[in-house]
Amino acid sequence: MATEQTLSNARIVLRDEVVHGAVRIVDGCIADISSGGSVPSGAVDLEGDYLLPGLIEMHTDHLEKHMVPRPGVHWPLPVGAALAHDVQIAGAGITTVFDAIAVGTYRQGRARQHMLERAIAAIATGKSDNLFRADHLLHLRCEVSDPDMLKLVEAFIDVADVRLISLMDHTPGQRQWRDLSLMKRFHNNEDMSDADLKAFVDERVTLQRAHAEPHRLAVVEMCRSRGLPMASHDDTTIEHVAEAVAHGITISEFPTTMEAARAARAEGMAIVMGAPNIVLGGSHSGNVSAEELAQADLLDGLSSDYVPSSLIQAVFLMHDRTGIVLPDAVATVSANVADMVGLDDRGVIVAGKRADLVRVHDARGLPVVRQVWREGLRVA
Repeated sequence: MATEQTLSNARIVLRDEVVHGAVRIVDGCIADISSGGSVPSGAVDLEGDYLLPGLIEMHTDHLEKHMVPRPGVHWPLPVGAALAHDVQIAGAGITTVFDAIAVGTYRQGRARQHMLERAIAAIATGKSDNLFRADHLLHLRCEVSDPDMLKLVEAFIDVADVRLISLMDHTPGQRQWRDLSLMKRFHNNEDMSDADLKAFVDERVTLQRAHAEPHRLAVVEMCRSRGLPMASHDDTTIEHVAEAVAHGITISEFPTTMEAARAARAEGMAIVMGAPNIVLGGSHSGNVSAEELAQADLLDGLSSDYVPSSLIQAVFLMHDRTGIVLPDAVATVSANVADMVGLDDRGVIVAGKRADLVRVHDARGLPVVRQVWREGLRVA
């Protein structure tokens, strides 16, 4: 027997317009959309709140904060950590999340490598036991200068839920960390002596020269053979973008300069920036402003990165501050992201698509997530 429900009296954010009406859901999919403010018997009255497509998060390392809640503390219940993460994700209106798991590290120590297998196993268990509210997929963040990166990628790239690969190079002195003093402040290492800093930089540069290029080429080939989409990370120069394009990479994540963003657009790459950058009014690490890119039509998608609630907040802030129409602002966290990662069954409120939906109340300019449905089932 078919299951059916209707969400009525909502401001429905479609891809090209906002309409006042109702959405009928049958067996987890959107059946039809109608206009008007009536509330039929048995329908859910959304009281004029917005109804958005479920948000799609393509790059968040938020799971790591639950796996390692404090430096040196590895939570002994990985599935419990994943569930705590999942509650916050769904509560932020995110119905599809790419958990971005670090493969290799640019820092001293091996905490992230220790976390890798446990995190992937926890996601697999949560999905197989139907414990999660959101739909969890995997994004492998590959640190190309790490000596151990390639063998780790080979071990996990064929996990069924791996749907996205990004190539990162956090070697000090370039890309995000081209300003070494900024790197020190970011990692709370301002007391590091000049001699220690030089030793650290020299070590990382040596590793990069030995491993970055062969690792990058090997991962690119593995992705091509499997049809996996790839993203570059922290593109700073035109040369960085050209390198990415030569490898068949289609997504530029977090370009650090206007120059790199313009080059990415000229090459047809999708551009993703951090939602916290929008909420904070600029980059916390001194890079280009996401809002500035949006105003220049150089922004396609947003990622909550390390603050799940920033995704919905950034949408409404961007709409208010820049004048970007709400459907286009919403697309940066739904339709556009779905297109980038090949999810053609979600991301828009259209008949036949998954009923992944978010009810959002406008509380004096602050978007408040009131209800969330994934495939028609209320999960928050």
